[in-house]
Amino acid sequence: MTSDIEEVSGRSFDYIIVGGGAGGCPLAATLSERFSVLLVERGGSPYDDPFILERKKCGLSLIQTDEFSSVAQQFVSEEGVVNYRGRVLGGSTAINYGFYSRASRDFIRSARWDETLVRDAYEWVESKVVFEPKLSPWQSAVRDGLVEVGILPFNGLSLEHLEGTKMGGWIFDDFGRRHTSADILRTGVSKNITVLLNATVKNVIFHDNGDGSKLRACGIRFIKSDCNSDNIYEAYLKQPDSESWGDVVLSAGALGSPQILMLSGIGPQEHLERFNISVLMDAINVGKSIKDNPGIRLFVDSQLGSREIDTIQFVGIANDFQIIIQSTILPISFNATRIRISAKIAFPVSRGKLQLNSTDPRENPSVRFNYLAEERDLNKCVEMVRLVEQVSQSKSISLFLGTKCNETVKFSDDELREFCKMNVRTYFHYHGGCAVGSVVDEEYRVYGVDGLRVVDGSTLLDSPGTNPMATLLMLGRYQGIKILKENVL
Repeated sequence: MTSDIEEVSGRSFDYIIVGGGAGGCPLAATLSERFSVLLVERGGSPYDDPFILERKKCGLSLIQTDEFSSVAQQFVSEEGVVNYRGRVLGGSTAINYGFYSRASRDFIRSARWDETLVRDAYEWVESKVVFEPKLSPWQSAVRDGLVEVGILPFNGLSLEHLEGTKMGGWIFDDFGRRHTSADILRTGVSKNITVLLNATVKNVIFHDNGDGSKLRACGIRFIKSDCNSDNIYEAYLKQPDSESWGDVVLSAGALGSPQILMLSGIGPQEHLERFNISVLMDAINVGKSIKDNPGIRLFVDSQLGSREIDTIQFVGIANDFQIIIQSTILPISFNATRIRISAKIAFPVSRGKLQLNSTDPRENPSVRFNYLAEERDLNKCVEMVRLVEQVSQSKSISLFLGTKCNETVKFSDDELREFCKMNVRTYFHYHGGCAVGSVVDEEYRVYGVDGLRVVDGSTLLDSPGTNPMATLLMLGRYQGIKILKENVL
């Protein structure tokens, strides 16, 4: 790993991967088995940060953020909902709550993935960064509360996406140390991997043969991630003797990948011209149909406390897979925690749009998720609130908290719809913006150009399983294996 841009500037590689998150790191490790790989990450190393590495400090990285250097970069949707994106090697796997659970078989089939290769890729990831949780007293109460209100069957420990209540895996080992996707890089061929940290990609460089054929990605331009320099540097794909080239692969996430495509001249023409960006391709679907799972949270403790931080071990998968419910004890400041029960709509139909705010790739793009805009989502939210309330009033939860099971106030559906509109939150599982079938094909190649792929959450039509982490880790390995099989440089 290096943060010395001069060390990388001007060099050529078989593959260039933009973004060292859940998808980018396993993809880089896999491709390094045969090819030279440059992995460019806009953040720094996770290995000297206790807020990342220690489970007992999980969530603290979201409390103190800044514009250019914090490991969690805050952004606010146009609706005013606060959200975060990872800005560190490991991406969101370095700042999330660590719960690991696979996608459902139906999801895998609808994505038209090779089921055997998917299974092998999941198992490969799990052998490296996934562990069995140690049951905590609070999570034991959560488990009993979920079962008590009828979120059945009880499935015990399982990595599969099963309706009912289950314990999943997590990325914390027996010593409470987090293992991010960055750890997977160690399994690659080290001499073939160059990891450039604290560098933000400005745009993809394209080559025009001048013969009417497709443009081909041939490199990237990048800048230092701090705010002190605007010098532009370049790195390139190797030009092979044969016609077989490598690729630039965007793995910058649901905000970063559509943003980079637009800054590269691939996006809605009218929007790009507003920023004086030369339009290479009028790709109207870039940034469209971005989604976030609407969530609701309920604090079940009566006041601020100092309980030990406790991350997710059990989830309830309810209402025909439509609602995911879980609980955490997380910090709201550096010296106080709260207990919350949270739930999300698993498959929202409301869709939003991502657009540029500026031509500076270090700035967040503008995004509107249109939470609960569709009536179906609003009705699901009513179901979700009632379920969260049931769990919070369960005997198991009340016994743990030392409170009485009070008879709940009856609210009408209309009242709860208004409550949902006023209190909707993110579950941090936003996805889309470069969806398969509209921006990329089933091999994750960007339509209309050669040598450019997207492999990350921006390609997803829905969020898989209880959360997307496991499937994005899998997808990096999965696509890496497919590329190795199809392309010999």
